[in-house]
Amino acid sequence: MLQLENVSFTVEVEGKEKQIIKNVSLSIPDDRLFVVTGPNGGGKSSLAKLIAGIYVPTSGKIIFNGVDITDMSITDRARLGIGFAFQQPVKFKGMTVLDLLRIAAGKRISITDACEYLSSVGLCARDYISREVNSSLSGGELKRIEIATVIARNTPLSLFDEPEAGIDLWSFKNLIDVFERMRENIKGGSIMIISHQERILSIADEIIVLKNGELDRQGARDEILPSLIGTSSAISDCKMGAVKKGAEE
Repeated sequence: MLQLENVSFTVEVEGKEKQIIKNVSLSIPDDRLFVVTGPNGGGKSSLAKLIAGIYVPTSGKIIFNGVDITDMSITDRARLGIGFAFQQPVKFKGMTVLDLLRIAAGKRISITDACEYLSSVGLCARDYISREVNSSLSGGELKRIEIATVIARNTPLSLFDEPEAGIDLWSFKNLIDVFERMRENIKGGSIMIISHQERILSIADEIIVLKNGELDRQGARDEILPSLIGTSSAISDCKMGAVKKGAEE
């Protein structure tokens, strides 16, 4: 279980303090898929980076499975079992996809196992297993490879920061299938996705809405999603209407 207790995060912009996250308290129990949504600039990605350890809270506590991780490094949090997929995946010149998957899994997995991870995200293994994780790969390819590494890690908490960013419509549909399978196979862990896409919101167990760095609401999908879809300003802010139209086309 992940718990945030009165977490705030402040940065300095042009000599002035700006509060990005404002006194947020959340409880993320195991065996559930959560989607964090809300208007652009509402603090969604910052919240994910605070949980992963990329950012350090200005105040408050973050508790993971009973351990206070507030001041822990990203490396120590990863060792405890927190996986993170960036909105813009990192490139690794000179490292093959197979090497990256083995590092993610923490063991020397077989080529067959590596191929299964790649296949799960819609990639033909023989075309990618020996390729370098560099700029020769498209944004969508890098995104799917990164998601494959998170699956390979099989961490108790998997964080995805806007996984739909930079991918085409076919890849997006495939991504939904990946997350649905992950949700079905959750055992003693949880998944948190930062997204404003209706298709991703529709597979959540619970939805968390952030606005202006504050917790606006949290609840079951069937309780929260209709109110987001039914409010024109929410659809505009979250860009859900555009995605729905694109999916239909």
